[in-house]
Amino acid sequence: MVSATPPKEISSDEEWSKDGPPRKAKWWYSTFHTVTAMVGAGVLSLPYAMAYLGWGPGTMVLIISWCITLFTIWQMIQLHECVPGTRFDRYYQLGQHAFGPKLGPWIVLPQQLIVQVGCDIVYMVTGGKCLKKFMEMACHDCTRLKQSYWICIFGSIHFVLSQLPNFNSVAGVSLAAAIMSLSYSTIAWVGCVSRGPVENVSYAYKKTSSADYMFRVFNALGEISFAFAGHAVVLEIQATIPSTPEKPSRIPMWKGAVGAYFITAICYFPVALIGYWAFGQDVEDNVLVNLKRPEWLIAAANLMVVVHVIGSYQVYAMPVFAMLENLMVKRLNFSHGVPLRLVVRSTYVALTLFVGVTFPFFGDLLGFFGGFGFAPTSYFLPCIMWLAIKKPKRFSRSWLVNWACIFVGMFIMFASTIGGLRNIIKDSSTYSFYQ
Repeated sequence: MVSATPPKEISSDEEWSKDGPPRKAKWWYSTFHTVTAMVGAGVLSLPYAMAYLGWGPGTMVLIISWCITLFTIWQMIQLHECVPGTRFDRYYQLGQHAFGPKLGPWIVLPQQLIVQVGCDIVYMVTGGKCLKKFMEMACHDCTRLKQSYWICIFGSIHFVLSQLPNFNSVAGVSLAAAIMSLSYSTIAWVGCVSRGPVENVSYAYKKTSSADYMFRVFNALGEISFAFAGHAVVLEIQATIPSTPEKPSRIPMWKGAVGAYFITAICYFPVALIGYWAFGQDVEDNVLVNLKRPEWLIAAANLMVVVHVIGSYQVYAMPVFAMLENLMVKRLNFSHGVPLRLVVRSTYVALTLFVGVTFPFFGDLLGFFGGFGFAPTSYFLPCIMWLAIKKPKRFSRSWLVNWACIFVGMFIMFASTIGGLRNIIKDSSTYSFYQ
């Protein structure tokens, strides 16, 4: 007997979990989503990384990182539809195809979560600090609030924005964030040019013990790898683009990624090189802190950072929200809807806010998460999956390039993870918590 019950209307959340996300995005969506995901808090720390690496090694590491991560993002875009008729909309799904249904998630998912959650924690800290700096510069007579309070104020914004259902719904926020990233990066390096080098500027390596300097160099590598972070969400971004056999999604996605990397280059290299030129070894881990004039412009730049990290937080959080909600539905028989979204997403925002308030070590967090999560997902995990899926001939150009990226990425991962963790422990020993 055939039931006369009308078919149930599928919500946008169920559309994501069953058939993937709504595939209505244009190629330029991938540009500003990728820019928002990549150009973030990390760009402001690049001069600080240069202060430990120096002109030659620092410039070389920046160029190599830009080239390697552009190559690996191309690989991920190509692998998105490497099986005809199948789209790997998430990083762990591609991992399952490369390493097997059981081993794949254990290899990929922890690294991706470290990147996404780590980014959101760092953005909580960045947003709170820049909001504090903006208010202090914009209102000299206002009551000074503790840094922890500003981080909480910034975090409260995400309790509201996190209720937006999917990537397409945050497109406007992401576009505004991408514009802001280009704007405050430009203000940072133009401000450094107009100010000129500080008096008695020194480009010598920072004076510290040999052991401490080594760990700080390791941390600087992590800060640079943190700046190239879009890979953790690139498949989710590509999943929003329509695809047909005649017009596969890899074509518009690659077009958007190239545009994003062009914008990344004109943000990263001027800020890193000109910021270091202006302040030398005395540059702060956030170059905007060094800039104090013109006051209105630096205040505006700090506000732009706040707007940008609002969008970046959501870009990294959306895949985590989808994964957690699908897990609750499958394992605990919850139903998709506003109540589930409200509980899961609010809990996630609260947890990242708590960690950000507790450990607001901006530079150290960048180095630790950059090495522990970003180096694998951006530098060498796509190469390993390419070797496993495409199986290029041994000692061919593709085989050699991929193995070179793997060795570079693994060195950065181990070095910067050790450096970042050691610096967090060292700095926390002299820090007054919840100040």
